[in-house]
Amino acid sequence: MKITTLDTVVFLVYFVVVAAYGFWIYRRKNAGSGSASRDYFLAEGSLTWWAIGASLIASNISAEQFIGMSGAGFKIGMAIAVYELMAAATLIVVAIFFMPVYLKNHIYTMPQFLERRYGKGVAMTMALFWLGLYIVVNLTSILYLGALAINSVSGVGVLPCMLFMALFATVITLGGMKVIGYTDVIQVVCLIIGGLVTTWLALDLVAGLAGKEGAIAGAGELLARANGHFDMVLSRDHPSYMDLPGLSILIGGVWIANLNYWGCNQYITQRALGADLPTARKGLLFAAFLKLLMPIIVVLPGIAAYALDQSGALGGALREGGELNPDRAYPTLLALLPSGLKGIAFAALTAAVVASLAGKANSIATIFTLDLYRGRINPKASEERMVWVGRVSVVVAMAIAVLIAPMLGIDKKGGFQYIQEYTGFVSPGILAMFLLGFFWKKATSAAAMFATVGGLVFSVILKFLPQMMDLSFLGPIGWAADNGSGVYEIPFIDRMFLVFFAVVAGMVMISLAGKRDGAAKALVVERRLFAVDRGFAVGSAAVCVLLAVIYARQAAA
Repeated sequence: MKITTLDTVVFLVYFVVVAAYGFWIYRRKNAGSGSASRDYFLAEGSLTWWAIGASLIASNISAEQFIGMSGAGFKIGMAIAVYELMAAATLIVVAIFFMPVYLKNHIYTMPQFLERRYGKGVAMTMALFWLGLYIVVNLTSILYLGALAINSVSGVGVLPCMLFMALFATVITLGGMKVIGYTDVIQVVCLIIGGLVTTWLALDLVAGLAGKEGAIAGAGELLARANGHFDMVLSRDHPSYMDLPGLSILIGGVWIANLNYWGCNQYITQRALGADLPTARKGLLFAAFLKLLMPIIVVLPGIAAYALDQSGALGGALREGGELNPDRAYPTLLALLPSGLKGIAFAALTAAVVASLAGKANSIATIFTLDLYRGRINPKASEERMVWVGRVSVVVAMAIAVLIAPMLGIDKKGGFQYIQEYTGFVSPGILAMFLLGFFWKKATSAAAMFATVGGLVFSVILKFLPQMMDLSFLGPIGWAADNGSGVYEIPFIDRMFLVFFAVVAGMVMISLAGKRDGAAKALVVERRLFAVDRGFAVGSAAVCVLLAVIYARQAAA
């Protein structure tokens, strides 16, 4: 793919605007509030609802979606958009039920919640777990997959791409959460504009297959050529049923994955924890509306690439060594962009990756500084010292990620579903621990420790159970399906659902059987906390109606 001078200029304009705006926000912040630790880590009281919502989406959307979800769109179709669409509904649930509990109890980090509710042992265990997960899994995968994506657009080597993005994200992160939050607004604008441009081009190319022009004509042609790719709920005989098992995607394990990600994840909730409740809720609702756009930006291009590939318009661009690789769908479309638009797409990809890196790095700094350094190493640390430690931890974490990412053999082939499945090994236990911690006063620290280990153990057992026994008897009741090789497995989304309830049952039995230990303390949870204002209620209803309309098409069909 050739990058022209115009593309380079467009990208440099993006880079300069983000850098200059970030520097202006940093100077303005320092002039107004100094460098207090909560201001640095949480931007306490200074992020508007639109900045919170934009930052949530900028931190969430990365190469995983652009490359992996477009690839899943090519392979599976619009059904993969359930992760984005159900996220919109999940954000509303988090805004109503999770956020008021956090804010009422002055919770600023997830380990702090666990310490307040279950004691120091559980909090320390999970703090170390999250730091390891964020650095070794999340930071490295964002960096490496992002570098591969940028490499496909620019032709620049993977290592230089990694170094550039790591440096760019580090500079933004060193300014604190306020700089991240407001620069994320620009990042989201770039992400959405660049994504919509790519979608428009893809649909225009599909229209060209029938001698037509324009995205609207292309959308009609795409429906005709790839109608099966617009099924929102897959039937049991669909080749990808193991990835998206029927109605389970609406009423089952997807809720476990989404509630854990959006409600129990420092990386995400941190954006709203520094705001008051009305502002936080408005920000989450705004993010929910933005989520409804994501299928158009990240899934539709993959379906368009499928139609183009079936017609032979892409040649062998999606094949490596004769083998089809769906994850090449989005980069292949980018290669077809005209000069100037390539620069916009380059900026969109970079914005998505850098924003995710900055958000993840800030979460690492927050957990390390507030929960480990101040909580265990130096309880009397000054505000300035904590900010300094936070900045050093950002640099160290990013350096570790750059060093180890090329050694991990991160394979982006089928990347989105791969990441979803293996994140699902820990999601049920964490969500069970949080929900019972919120709403059941009898849950003990021993039960919470069981959830951290038991959820993983149960997931591993169900993953490898088909190798030990025949599960075909579960097929008629919908709990297992042929994986394509004659072996019946439990789809990973259903595994999450089953493990979640197994963990909840285990936590209840352990809590009731044992003594209520002194470490476990109930939070302040009052019914009035969950009341919402009229504007939020109307906006939430609009999101739910839109989701109902989208999925009603499947029922009508």
